[in-house]
Amino acid sequence: MAELNTGDGGGGKGGKVRSKKQNSKVDLTAMVDLAFLLITFFMLTTSLSKPQSMDLSLPDKDPNQKDTKDTKVDENRTMTVMLAGDNKMVYYMGLLATPKVGPKDITYGKNGIRKVLLTQKRAVLAYSTALGKPKNGIIVIIKPTKKSNYRNLVDILDEMAITGVETYAIVPEFSPEETKLVEKK
Repeated sequence: MAELNTGDGGGGKGGKVRSKKQNSKVDLTAMVDLAFLLITFFMLTTSLSKPQSMDLSLPDKDPNQKDTKDTKVDENRTMTVMLAGDNKMVYYMGLLATPKVGPKDITYGKNGIRKVLLTQKRAVLAYSTALGKPKNGIIVIIKPTKKSNYRNLVDILDEMAITGVETYAIVPEFSPEETKLVEKK
């Protein structure tokens, strides 16, 4: 039969049974390794995925300045791009009353506005070189309408960077003739 522990403290078969104490330390080496791996991973991914931006210079607005002079620009160097609704745009070279090229509808992309910008940029550089001012390049005036969206503006700014147009301006003002032209589209 089974022997019972009587608890009398005798050294024989009926003595107390003692349990061994277990080591209560936990090995955290794997946890520390994982923490360092995660920190390294997140530091690398955040430094690699920084948003890219384009420099945009805006003129200072001085409310005290009442003498606003219009800057005269050679119409042979000026290209106006009007951003209409539904991802459409219209461009012309020179003045709208007497355009050198256009007004024409154009699309975004390499076979659309990019091709026109590169062609007109070469023509303006040839014109400026003939005048003895080879550093005077094309000037693009970007006119977004209220119907155009933010993506259209970003796309045309990207085209300015891709084609290397150094001088461009965003002007949200339209003449009555330009308004009529854009509303037809």
